[in-house]
Amino acid sequence: MSDSIILGIESSCDDTSAAIIKGNSILSNIAANQAIHKEYGGVVPELASRAHQQNIIPVVEKSLTKANIQQNAIAAIGFTRGPGLLGSLLVGTSFAKSLAMSLDVPLIEVNHLQAHILAHFIEDANPMPPKFPFLCLTVSGGHTMIVLVKDYFDMEIIGKTIDDAAGEAFDKIGKIFDLDYPAGPIIDRLAKEGNPDAFKFNKPKLDNYDYSFSGIKTSVLYFTQKEVKKDPDFIKNNINDLCASVQKSIIEILMNKLEKATNDLNIKEVAIAGGVSANSALRKAMQDNQEKFGWNIYIPKFEYTTDNAAMIAMVAQLKFERGEFTDLRTTATAKYDL
Repeated sequence: MSDSIILGIESSCDDTSAAIIKGNSILSNIAANQAIHKEYGGVVPELASRAHQQNIIPVVEKSLTKANIQQNAIAAIGFTRGPGLLGSLLVGTSFAKSLAMSLDVPLIEVNHLQAHILAHFIEDANPMPPKFPFLCLTVSGGHTMIVLVKDYFDMEIIGKTIDDAAGEAFDKIGKIFDLDYPAGPIIDRLAKEGNPDAFKFNKPKLDNYDYSFSGIKTSVLYFTQKEVKKDPDFIKNNINDLCASVQKSIIEILMNKLEKATNDLNIKEVAIAGGVSANSALRKAMQDNQEKFGWNIYIPKFEYTTDNAAMIAMVAQLKFERGEFTDLRTTATAKYDL
């Protein structure tokens, strides 16, 4: 891999991030989070795009400073073109185009979902990168899918959610429990003190590799409404058990389909990616299946699970080597197929 220095920019949702990569080694990976969305229980697109405008220059400057890199050392700029919130993407895309033009360096568009998967090829993401072909369970607040990865840029979605994403289900159930946004990490923390077998919730029955999470959300809602009528403090008194039971149900749904795919395709190389791959129960389930089924598992470092520019820079480096550049006419897109 070349030793070219590339700047990566990520602005698909509510995290403004910039990273510097040299080869496949990350020299800096800076992110600014937007706490304002906690007040609204979810990301407000208009507020997100405004915050990106405020954050993007300081974040890029900090990434250059931390990496001890001058602007004139940058060989190319990679940016998230999509998918994501259009207003947020426009900020990152416009900034990347302007900076690339001022520095007279190539511009490289990156698919956000590809980047989550290819983050595994960052030098310190895993002890060893996955071998092709591998299956990657990509799970976040906006996406849940099983991807067959045949090569760096040869990927096929073999299963995906038909309604809510797993991360979205965690957040919506968290709202039922009156937890702060984002609820996923809070549920993970509270679940450690609870009994995962305390309560049972409905699981979908789909024949293929597709997922559905709207049913469990409805099941939790109806169950808690019924219990709260009997005891107004039911949720508060049982919050740890509720979180543990919900988490177990969602992880089982995820892993059952992944297990089916590995068996059907006879693939033992199995990775996870996306924000929900930080979940401790999902990581443990992967480790359990490594022992049970002989999988070779790939679990990324925590800093490469959530939306981050390091993964954007990694894809940009791979595209730079192939000479896959885009021109200044490129535009952000809310939908961007894998």
